Amino acid sequence: MRPEFVDAVLGIAAMVPTGQVLTYGDVAELLGAGGPRQVGRVMSHYGSEVAWWRIIRADGTLPDGLAERALPHYEEERTPLSAPGLSGHRVAMRRARWFPSDSDLARIEVLSRKLSEPAAGMEQ
Repeated sequence: MRPEFVDAVLGIAAMVPTGQVLTYGDVAELLGAGGPRQVGRVMSHYGSEVAWWRIIRADGTLPDGLAERALPHYEEERTPLSAPGLSGHRVAMRRARWFPSDSDLARIEVLSRKLSEPAAGMEQ
């Protein structure tokens, strides 16, 4: 996995405001690179560097084992949650999804551009 992709994913994760979330797919779409699985992989390996609980599955959940760890963060940040179901708490995506402002999108564009640059040490 390219370090530039890792940095870009973590950069977007760090931008998500308190009490709001993005899905793995949202992050990939904003970057114009990778996909939900690649973003999930970055988050699983490097996500502890950022507010990892703000990057979630499209259904409003986190991978097994993380939901219970995330709940105190959601409560503290007042992240909108749906009523708990059989599989535990879910983030209420309609109310919690973050929509970046124009200035945020400009910062994301900078991250995205770095992904299209050749990898260091690679000749074209």
